[in-house]
Amino acid sequence: MAAPEILPAPVAAPEQHTLSLYVNNKPGVLVRVSLVFARRGYNIDSLVVSPAAHGDFSRITITCSGDRPTLTQIILQLAKLVDVVHAVDHTGDAAYETEIALVKLESQLGERTQVLQVAEHYGAKVVDYGPESLMLRVYGSSDKLDAFIELLRPYGLLELVRSGKIVMARGLEDT
Repeated sequence: MAAPEILPAPVAAPEQHTLSLYVNNKPGVLVRVSLVFARRGYNIDSLVVSPAAHGDFSRITITCSGDRPTLTQIILQLAKLVDVVHAVDHTGDAAYETEIALVKLESQLGERTQVLQVAEHYGAKVVDYGPESLMLRVYGSSDKLDAFIELLRPYGLLELVRSGKIVMARGLEDT
């Protein structure tokens, strides 16, 4: 009788996290923030930096994947940085999240009907028509953009640019 085969335990997919940092608008802050992630071996999936309502500050939105214990340590280290006013993990919070994508397709004039139907369904807007190409702009949740892009791949995806996720806490909560 053969010994039973021991299968490895299934590996759970790393959890997706969305962090918001409110920081002083000074040179070098982004480098120090990204070094905290690099030292822990935590990859940043997307990164958006923009001015905050008050000109002396910026908002950094970071999307990353990984285990919660390491992320907790990263947030604690980020909060200790001099130029970080506060750092918040919005994973599971009541927050509005969105991103934008530009999609360029190889598309002859006579072959655009199906592409335009997909675009209309997803609320995408045509931002450039060319004789052999078409550029679409779409915004919404990351899942929506993922599905939209996968539907368009068979039509000759030439280029793709995504903004990365931005987030804002709902109500009077601080982002």
